[in-house]
Amino acid sequence: MSGQQNSITTDELEMKLEVVVVPVSDVDKAKAFYTGLGWRLDADVSGLDGFRVVQVTPPGSPCSVIFGSKVTSAAAGSAQGLHLIVSDIERARATVAARGVQISDVFHDVGGVFHHQGGEGRISGPHPSRDSYGSFASFSDPDGNGWVFQEITARLPGRVEADLTRFSSKTDLAEALKRAAAAHGKYEEENGGKHDEDWPHWYAAYMVAEQHGATLPG
Repeated sequence: MSGQQNSITTDELEMKLEVVVVPVSDVDKAKAFYTGLGWRLDADVSGLDGFRVVQVTPPGSPCSVIFGSKVTSAAAGSAQGLHLIVSDIERARATVAARGVQISDVFHDVGGVFHHQGGEGRISGPHPSRDSYGSFASFSDPDGNGWVFQEITARLPGRVEADLTRFSSKTDLAEALKRAAAAHGKYEEENGGKHDEDWPHWYAAYMVAEQHGATLPG
């Protein structure tokens, strides 16, 4: 029996992260904050002895967030480093700020790898070459649970399956089309300004390669 169990590998077993629990002190205040961000309210269910579960989902996210009463023993505000991936960091920051949320300026890290804890090593402005994974903006909910926007436009190899290309929202698709259009414009300039009649296939190849972390055309 133990031999059969050991034969199971992670390649054979899908493990999809679908829920993150965030500890809060005031459920109604947290609910107002997250729905005020435009997150979808999936459930608000009460049980016995003050038990309550609220589930919300960020736009375009396959993973939801749960908070409530008696759902976790963690201290309110102790969840840190929760990342929300966006394709345009400046637009994301402006959108959240317009909803009345206090959010940091866009920043990149002095080391250029990830970002340090707290405000350590922050340099104002997006990554100098606007590299994927390199630009951030941070904000907190009313309890101090910390969220970070991270800009990703081109994925590292292996993060998206080679036979799968998808966009989680119309906005993500539109941003990908804009990047492909800009890159294709440069491609045409480098080829004498000649109009590329096969641009739809070029766009498609660029967008697929961008998601899979493959070599970009042109």
